[in-house]
Amino acid sequence: MTGRDGGADIGPIGNSPVVILVRPQMAENIGTTARAMANGGLFHMRLVAPRDGWPLERAWRSASGADRILESAQVFDTVDDAVADLHHVFATCPRPRHIVKPVLTARGGAAELREMTDRGLKVGLMFGPERAGLDNEDMARADALIRYPLNPAFMSLNLAQAVMIMAYEWWMAADDTPPRTLMTNETHVATRGELDNFMRHLIADLDECGFLRNEQKRAGMVRNLRHFFLRGEVTEQELRTLHGVVTELSRGRKARQGNKS
Repeated sequence: MTGRDGGADIGPIGNSPVVILVRPQMAENIGTTARAMANGGLFHMRLVAPRDGWPLERAWRSASGADRILESAQVFDTVDDAVADLHHVFATCPRPRHIVKPVLTARGGAAELREMTDRGLKVGLMFGPERAGLDNEDMARADALIRYPLNPAFMSLNLAQAVMIMAYEWWMAADDTPPRTLMTNETHVATRGELDNFMRHLIADLDECGFLRNEQKRAGMVRNLRHFFLRGEVTEQELRTLHGVVTELSRGRKARQGNKS
């Protein structure tokens, strides 16, 4: 939840696709669709002949703060009216139909939509009613179909889930977030100098306690220890902790030796 009166401060981001909901049946599904759109940076919603009319208070209750999308939603009587000002329209189609059109995955569709919008064209994404999806007449208005390659034994999505997949792929098509990062919070990945300093500390104590007393194996054992710490990205905080561990182990050993004497 946003915790703000009137919902989150969201608006159009660039030339983004219009989401067209054809004959949506439930206000709650329209609201959760707005929520899904907001997550993927989509803003423009068009409703074609909503079953229960528009606006519907229940949609706002399920939108989790995506109020501005609902407030800006446009209502049309027919699909032709809803797509009249668009250059390209893609339609989601969960089941095979007797129709000849290009079929794209969500990722492929998002990539093509990005290319089109980058050229200044207006594009739309059409989703059908919850119970039966788009019919052949609806899909005749689309340039291409989008079908999600999901588990063939179970391909059941509600309206908001279907929109969320496309919203995510649309966002990711232009996102540069690295696929993997290391969260270090207030510390940092240790430099080679910091690691070398720790290794000197560790090896000195291992020599003192006799762990490295086998001269023939010593070099290999030291290399193995170094490889262990180089294999991952050890942080400066972790090295400080390890310094403390080695120091305390050394103190404990010396204390035991002192007690014996």
